[in-house]
Amino acid sequence: MAELDWAEAIEQPFGVTDAARPADLRVSWVHRAPETEVLALYRATSAVTAPVPSPWWLRAVAAGALRCRIDGFRVEDRIDRLLATRPGWEYVPWAADGESGYWEFIPSERGRDGHRIPTTILTTDRHPGWIDVLPAHSGRTPQPIAVAGLAGLRARLGEFEAVR
Repeated sequence: MAELDWAEAIEQPFGVTDAARPADLRVSWVHRAPETEVLALYRATSAVTAPVPSPWWLRAVAAGALRCRIDGFRVEDRIDRLLATRPGWEYVPWAADGESGYWEFIPSERGRDGHRIPTTILTTDRHPGWIDVLPAHSGRTPQPIAVAGLAGLRARLGEFEAVR
């Protein structure tokens, strides 16, 4: 039963696939319900099945690595504000079930080898900088590059935007 409840908790209403920024996606139950209830249902579901489709910030909060959901929203919003001022970056709202969206650097799609997966910025619970970058690639997905928070992203954006 917890699995069914969880599926409903992360379900997005129709029409959010045209979201222009992370805040536009924060409409499901996990984004609006009291955080203690969200954590309780997440933990109950995790006890029955793993992995549980969920936003990066919820996994970080449940692990005690992030203070609260609002802190996760701040990370996403700060990345979005930074990238919105730079040409070529586009927010992609359709991620895996329960996940937050991500950003792609569209000019990196066209490389010497033709069409490829563009440079992608993702939020993550994998490390305390909360930001991973996947370089543009074709073929096998490269290991993500761990970025040291927003300051680290700002400092390295030129490197990540260099189309090769």
